[in-house]
Amino acid sequence: MQSRTIQFTTRVCERLEGPAPDSKSKDVEYTDAATSVKLTVSRSKLKTWYYRYTIGGKKRAIRIGAFPGISVDEARKKAIEYGAMVDRRIDPQSQRDVFKKTPTFGEFAITEYLPYAYEHKRSADMDESKLKLHILKRFSHKRLCDITRYDVEMYRTEIAKSHSNATSNRHLALLSRMLNLAIEWERGIEKNVCSGMKKLQESSDVGRALKADEVKRLEAALNAEPNRLGAQAVLLLMYTGLRHAEVLTLPWSAVDLVGGKLFLEHTKSGKSRTVTLNQVAIDLIKEIKPTGSPYLFPNAVDPQRPMNNIRKLWMRALANSKCQHARLHDLRHSLASAAAVAGVSLYAIQKMLGHASSQTTQRYAHLSDSRAMREASMAAVTMLTNTDR
Repeated sequence: MQSRTIQFTTRVCERLEGPAPDSKSKDVEYTDAATSVKLTVSRSKLKTWYYRYTIGGKKRAIRIGAFPGISVDEARKKAIEYGAMVDRRIDPQSQRDVFKKTPTFGEFAITEYLPYAYEHKRSADMDESKLKLHILKRFSHKRLCDITRYDVEMYRTEIAKSHSNATSNRHLALLSRMLNLAIEWERGIEKNVCSGMKKLQESSDVGRALKADEVKRLEAALNAEPNRLGAQAVLLLMYTGLRHAEVLTLPWSAVDLVGGKLFLEHTKSGKSRTVTLNQVAIDLIKEIKPTGSPYLFPNAVDPQRPMNNIRKLWMRALANSKCQHARLHDLRHSLASAAAVAGVSLYAIQKMLGHASSQTTQRYAHLSDSRAMREASMAAVTMLTNTDR
């Protein structure tokens, strides 16, 4: 290989020639007088930047890229960066090898994180839903080491706008957990870019309670829904006040129709609890035909796993019933609010919803108090009007 030292400029590099037709060399290598970065020109006039160095007594070379895609200034900058690494006794080639071994976020999520999550997390199906519906669309093709703090900030801001601050915080928590595991499992990153990000302030609003006429219209829309199993899952939410995850992951082994009960082994509080079913819920469950899956609501792709998303069905039901926007979780608030207005004690509502603390149930106290005040007022009026004068 021939070698020549010259002062590189864009025009000079454009004019550089490869080997002569009668030459045995495959390339001609030119050296930049300013930085010692190399530019090889092949017989086919392909021009490639390289940086050559010696480390540990061994001569090595690392490819920077092709000219003119990589400009003279960019090649010089990269050569200076590699030279500084060699001065610190870091082999640039070994760092490049580590980079090549670093998986993309999509590869890590599908082949490593989700299998791990299904072994260790009760909410793994929710993680899968967040990943497939949102996160992978943004980060799938990025290597773990290429995800920046800015990338995450922009992503969670978009989720907050399209959904809510609370949802954005859940997505941030999942990303942070995954990156921490990537560090722990030595997947080519040393820092979690999510670390230190403050959660967005979440609204204290518990949601809205659907009105009786809205519930009737929703029932009609759900009963006409082609996805019957998904509709039954939403109706069970409506009739029981259970949490979204509790219904979708409900196994047949937890159902006791004779006793009219459900046994929830895993709940949000971490404690098991027994749920007493009303007759409407019992009749609904009787309509569901077992398919061999361990779950009442199996995943359409893999029946051995639970259904993981009914949001699209819910939005369709809202549209078809001409109801104002509401969250699936608002079905839970609607049942509790109706119970409070009907005079059910806060203690009973706490047990019905599975709240670990009575303070959480206090949000319905004003409804219960209104009922009590009306009854007290009527009792007083009755007593006064029946008093002998």
